[in-house]
Amino acid sequence: MYYNKENVERLRQRYPEGTRICLDRMNNDPFPVESGTFGKVDHVNDIGTVHCVFDNGRTLGVIPSVDDFHIVSVDGEPTEDEEMNI
Repeated sequence: MYYNKENVERLRQRYPEGTRICLDRMNNDPFPVESGTFGKVDHVNDIGTVHCVFDNGRTLGVIPSVDDFHIVSVDGEPTEDEEMNI
């Protein structure tokens, strides 16, 4: 998928640094992060990849509309999903 400057900026607004996510499934990675792994957004690059540091020590970019993931907290406040998995 192609992201123009406006789309990338929207992704940066939606996934600011520090946003906690949970990876539901990686669809096209030969060495995917395991489903259900939590991580923290490090940054969104200029082509719209959301780069994360996962709790298992892996660092990897996830691609919106290709990989399946969801936000579990913003600004360090856990949502109910994350609290149930702590």
